[in-house]
Amino acid sequence: MACLNICQKEKIRDESEEIEYTLDGTVDRRGNPAIRNKTGKWGPAILILVNQGLATLAFFGVGVNLVLFLTRVVGQSNADAANNVSKWTGTVYLFSLVGAFLSDSYLGRYKTCAIFQAIFVLGLALLSLSSYLFLLKPNGCGDELTPCTSHSGYHVTLFYISLYMVALGNGGYQPNIATFGADQFDVEHPKERSSKISFFSYFYLAFNLGSLFSNTLLAYYEDEGKWAIGFFASAITALMALALFLGGTPHFRHYKSLGNPISRFGQVLVAATKKWNASEDDGLYELDAKTYLKNGRKKIAHTQGLTMLDKAAVITCNQKYDERRLCTVTQVEEVKCILRLLPIWVCTIMYSVVFTQMASLFVEQGAAMKVTIGSFHIPPASMSVFDILSVASFIFIYRRVLNPFVIRMRKKGLTELERMGIGLILAILAMVAAGTVEVFRLKYATTEASSLSIFWQIPQFMLIGASEVFMYVGQLEFFNGQAPEGLKSFGSALCMLSMSFGNYMSSIIVTILMKITTRGNNLGWIPEDLNKGHLERFYFLLAGLTTLDFLVYLYYANSYKYVQPDEPRVDSHHGEQTVKIEV
Repeated sequence: MACLNICQKEKIRDESEEIEYTLDGTVDRRGNPAIRNKTGKWGPAILILVNQGLATLAFFGVGVNLVLFLTRVVGQSNADAANNVSKWTGTVYLFSLVGAFLSDSYLGRYKTCAIFQAIFVLGLALLSLSSYLFLLKPNGCGDELTPCTSHSGYHVTLFYISLYMVALGNGGYQPNIATFGADQFDVEHPKERSSKISFFSYFYLAFNLGSLFSNTLLAYYEDEGKWAIGFFASAITALMALALFLGGTPHFRHYKSLGNPISRFGQVLVAATKKWNASEDDGLYELDAKTYLKNGRKKIAHTQGLTMLDKAAVITCNQKYDERRLCTVTQVEEVKCILRLLPIWVCTIMYSVVFTQMASLFVEQGAAMKVTIGSFHIPPASMSVFDILSVASFIFIYRRVLNPFVIRMRKKGLTELERMGIGLILAILAMVAAGTVEVFRLKYATTEASSLSIFWQIPQFMLIGASEVFMYVGQLEFFNGQAPEGLKSFGSALCMLSMSFGNYMSSIIVTILMKITTRGNNLGWIPEDLNKGHLERFYFLLAGLTTLDFLVYLYYANSYKYVQPDEPRVDSHHGEQTVKIEV
């Protein structure tokens, strides 16, 4: 009898407890509505942050010293090595489009992250083996003094296959892991919405802390010629990151994939073209918010501008619904949203041209300076630790000092676009600082290297780090927040894509400048021996180009209107309604 009473009490307690579901349309791993207390929030988000830190450590274990590996081991010139690093880094971020498309359209962010991380691990393992077995010959070569022997075409090809497998794996993973981490917070819940905003700052901090180990200890070993140790350490770390990610599977929140966005966009363009002369007096076709909620999407309010696209939603006389000739207002607004983001995105490419110098020409510049303190040798690539320290410091300064101060002046604080503008200004100052250091480096140059200490590079690294906090964190928040519901990964991929185009543009600029400035005895601005070149002119040129880019950015940023959902989500599961919007 006592047992029965206890069971009845437990049953009554269970029935009285209300199960709270998330309001943003997220589901658990079985596709059921996500229960707030059992999924998501900071527990799974911290797993993702640690995963990001470990994956970044593995990636930069290869990338941070790649320019030196190509010159010392593969035998390339400074200009060729810098160009190849820029192309490889650009390809990493170009692959982010592949990952974003598969995620938003078919696989979802969780499966996409898992698949591309597995490719990343395999690429690092192959890179480690191919370098150890074929390229690092004789043993101990690849340091500053001992050159490696020439390599067969097969061995170099195997090296590049593994290198671009790393690019594919990391590129496809990066835009999805940032968005997947943000998915763990319900934007319709006040406390979780605030946590989601904080997540992007911590995500970028994890990214930089992950590179701290690779930019110091791994960079030191690799600079000493112990490349195999560095590459194998990266492979093991990437495997740990994948295992950690898979371990959090039961507690993650997920968004359902909403289908191929290209087809949705194509429908709008085709419908608008077919009805180019239609009158909008009859109103526009739209569904109600409950229908969008049922399908895991948000209704977007109609906006002015790009009115030609509105033709796709015009209801013509006696027209029945036909997706080839009639689209909803929200579907049209998705296309408008992406088109309005593109000018802002284009203006971020020049910033990435500046940023990519840190992994290429900053390293080569540092290698031509005094890199010793007593008997201790400082790896030039490890100077990026000052970039990381700057990022960590300015994230704290922004969140704890600057933003609260601005909020006292005006409630909304700094917008994402304002922060990105500040990032561009700091990038200009970084290039001016780098050019000034190069002027003094040449002044104290000898036949081998300058007597100027490598620590003179600290200001340019610190300025780049400060600019990242404003530009890249602002980019992550802006593109992720402004992208339509079914294109969140694409929004994050835009950040990666600007880096990709920035790397390619850097390579193009260097190639053109070398052709223009190499005449007779003039070896160009960036020759094999930097003491015979004018690297400072290249830095000052980038400062000028970034200044022009900033002026263009101001125009588009001032005219941009933030996209807002038509109405907040409600906890409802009912039906479909056609709404006629008068315009």
